[in-house]
Amino acid sequence: MTLDEDLVRAVDRAALRLGTTRSAFTREALRAALRTLETADLEEKHRAGYAAHPAGKTEFAVWENEQEWGDA
Repeated sequence: MTLDEDLVRAVDRAALRLGTTRSAFTREALRAALRTLETADLEEKHRAGYAAHPAGKTEFAVWENEQEWGDA
């Protein structure tokens, strides 16, 4: 993996600040990026699913009595 020097310096500063290593910081950053990508993919699947099969007008009516809006 090739990284530009400015990015490596920024990672080193962040790792030092967090009390970790460059490698550990980078691993966690990559894991976080992959989780973000997975979440975006799942959200897109949900959007596509509801676009293809929209919720019916009464689909969630059974839950209306369960909602709690507070004392407002």
